[in-house]
Amino acid sequence: MFKELEEINSRPAPFQFYTAKELWTNEHTSKKMLEYHLNESLDLSSRNKNFIDRSLKWIVSYFGIDANTIVADFGCGPGLYTTRLAEKSANVTGIDFSERSIRYAKEAAAQKGLNIDYVCRDYLEFETEKKYDLITMIMCDFCALSPMQRKKMLTRFYRFLNIGGSVLLDVYSLNAFDRREEASTYEYMQLDGFWSSENYYGFLNTCKYDEEKVILDKYTIIEEARTQTVYNWLQYFSPESLRKEFEESGFNIEEYYSDVAGTVFSPESKEFAIVAKK
Repeated sequence: MFKELEEINSRPAPFQFYTAKELWTNEHTSKKMLEYHLNESLDLSSRNKNFIDRSLKWIVSYFGIDANTIVADFGCGPGLYTTRLAEKSANVTGIDFSERSIRYAKEAAAQKGLNIDYVCRDYLEFETEKKYDLITMIMCDFCALSPMQRKKMLTRFYRFLNIGGSVLLDVYSLNAFDRREEASTYEYMQLDGFWSSENYYGFLNTCKYDEEKVILDKYTIIEEARTQTVYNWLQYFSPESLRKEFEESGFNIEEYYSDVAGTVFSPESKEFAIVAKK
C-alpha cells in the first residue's frame, strides 16, 4: 500500500504524460462530458449559453462572418459554436476526437438543415488541403497542450489559413495561475461519479510548477478491477509569452481581449483572448 500511495502522490515532469484522448473518448466520461457541454447554465466543458450567444455576436461582427467566410473550429465538441456560425451562412468545419460529441453535432446540424463538415479526429493529427479565413480554439484548449504540441498546432494553423486569415483563441492568465495552490484530496465517487459507472475512490493531486507556469490536476481513480490515472495539464500565459509563441510561428498579434466575446482587455482577468493574423 505504501508504494501505491507513493505513486499516487508522485510528481511527474511537466507534460510528461498525456491522457486527454482517453478522457474524451472513454464511453462513460465522454457521456458525462457531453452532459456538461449541453448544460446551458454551466461553464465547465463549454461556456454558458448567454456567453456563447454574446461571443458569437461579437465574432460575426469582428470577423465579418458571411457566406464567403470559411471557418474551422478546433475542439468543436457538440457544435455549440459551429452550429451558430453555420446559421450565419459561414462555410464551417468542426474537428473533435470525441465520437459522441461529433455524433450529437451532426444530428443537430441535420435537424437544422445545416451543411457542416464534421471530422472526428485528434486535431493534433488533422490534415486538410482546405484553406480557412478564421480558425477558432475556444475554452482554453490551447492551455492543455504541451509546448511541443502547441508548436505543432500553430504550424498547422499557419498552413491552413488563407493569407490575411485569423486565429481566435483564449488562454488562462498568470493571474489565474497565482490563485492556484497545491493540494491533495481523497473522495469516494469523486466528482459525483464522473469517472466511472462502477464504485470507485478518487485521489486528486494538484501540482504547481512555478518556473514553467503549469498546473497539473492528477486524478487517480481506483476501482475494484482497475486503477487509472488522468493527467489534466494547464499552461498559463502572460500576453508576452503567448505573443512569443505565435510570432515564432509567423503570426502577428492583432489584438488582446479579456475573453472571446470581445471584452476589453484587463490585466486583472483570469483569462484572455487573442486575435492573431497570418
